[in-house]
Amino acid sequence: MSGNYHHGSLASALLDAAGEELSATGIEAFSLRSVAKRAGVSHGAPAHHFKGKNGLLTALAAAGYEQLVDVQNKHQKTAESEALAQLVASGIGYINFAMKNPELFRLMFASSKPDRSDAHFSATSMAAFNKLVGEIGNILGADPYSDRAAMTQVMASWSMVHGLAELVISGRMEIPLGISQLKQKDREAIFEDILLRALKEN
Repeated sequence: MSGNYHHGSLASALLDAAGEELSATGIEAFSLRSVAKRAGVSHGAPAHHFKGKNGLLTALAAAGYEQLVDVQNKHQKTAESEALAQLVASGIGYINFAMKNPELFRLMFASSKPDRSDAHFSATSMAAFNKLVGEIGNILGADPYSDRAAMTQVMASWSMVHGLAELVISGRMEIPLGISQLKQKDREAIFEDILLRALKEN
C-alpha cells in the first residue's frame, strides 16, 4: 500500500476515490480495483477496509446524505427566513445536489447495493428525512410524527422534489424547458416557480 494513511485518512481517501469512480463509470461498472488505483493504495485496500464493494458503496451513500444536507443548508442561508421560503430553498438544494451528483443520487435512493440496515447509513438518511420533517412541521405548526396529515404533507413534498430531481437528471425536462442550457439563477427560478405552484395547491 502506498502512502502513509492512518485509519481515518485512508477511509476518506477511499471515499473520495469511490466518488470519482462512481461518477465516471456508474453503479454497475463500479470497480474496487479502479478505486484503489485512484486512491494510490493496494488493490485489496478498499475491500479490506470496507468489507467488500457493497460496504464501500454503503459508506459512499451515507456520506452522500451528509453532502445533500450540507447543500440544502447552504441554499437556505441565502433564502428568506420565512418557513415556506426555507422549504423551497431546501428543495432547490436537493435538486441541485442531484444535478451535480446524478450517479451518487441514484446510489442513495434507487440502488439495491447499499446496506440500508447499516447504522451509519440509517443515521445519515434519517437525518436528511428529519430535516424535511422539521421544515414541514415549521410550516404547519404540527409534529408530523404525531400528526398524520402533517406526515402526509411531508411525503407529498418529498415526492414532488424528488420527482422533479429525477426528471431533471434523466433529461426529461430538456425538451419542455431546456434546463441544462439555462444559467443557474434562471434554472433555480423555474424550480422555485414549480415548487411554489405545487405547494400552494396543498
